[in-house]
Amino acid sequence: MKRYFLSVFMLAALSASAQSFKPFKVNLSLGMAKPLASGVSGGVLFAIEPKYGLNDHVDLGLRMEWAVVARGVVSNNNTVTGDVGAFGSYLLTGNYLFGSSNTRPFIGLGAGVYSVASAGTITVIDGQSPKDVNLAAETKFGGMIRAGLKTGHFVIAAEYNAVPTTTNKLTNTTIDSKNAYLGIKLGFDIGGGRL
Repeated sequence: MKRYFLSVFMLAALSASAQSFKPFKVNLSLGMAKPLASGVSGGVLFAIEPKYGLNDHVDLGLRMEWAVVARGVVSNNNTVTGDVGAFGSYLLTGNYLFGSSNTRPFIGLGAGVYSVASAGTITVIDGQSPKDVNLAAETKFGGMIRAGLKTGHFVIAAEYNAVPTTTNKLTNTTIDSKNAYLGIKLGFDIGGGRL
C-alpha cells in the first residue's frame, strides 16, 4: 500500500513539474520605431510573434513586424528625409528568460529578411546640378538584438534592428540611406505562462 501511494505521489509530482509552463504563445506588440539616421523622427510599429518554449527559460519564435517610418538619406554630408513608408521584417528569434519569478528580464536575438520601404524621390546635388533620385524598395538580410522585461503576460522590450545601409552611386555623389532602427515596444503574450 505504501508503494502504491508513493507511486501515485511521484507520478503527480512529475506531472506537475512537466506542466510548469505552457510552451506555445503569441506575442502582440505596439511601439515606437526610431530610425538611427540623424535628423529623422520616429514612427510606429506593430509586431506579431508566435513562440514555442523549449523550456521555462528558452523561447524560439518567428517575429513579423511592420514599422512605419521615414527614411533618412545622406548626400554630400547633408541629411534629407525621404517619404514615409513601411518596413516589414520576418525574423527567426530566440529569447532567454532569467530567473523563475513572475517578473523576469530577458535577452534575445533574431535574424531574417527586412523589406525596406521606398524613400520616394529626393532631389540631391550631383556635381553642380540638382538631380531627382528615386530610392526604390528592396529586400535586405539583417539581424536584431533585444532586451526586456516580462511580468506575467505583459512584455516591454527594446530592440536594435541592424539592417544594412542602402547605397546609390551617381556620377559625382554617393547617396546613403541608413536602414537600421530602434524599436521600443509594449505587448502581451496570448497563451503560454505557467499553470
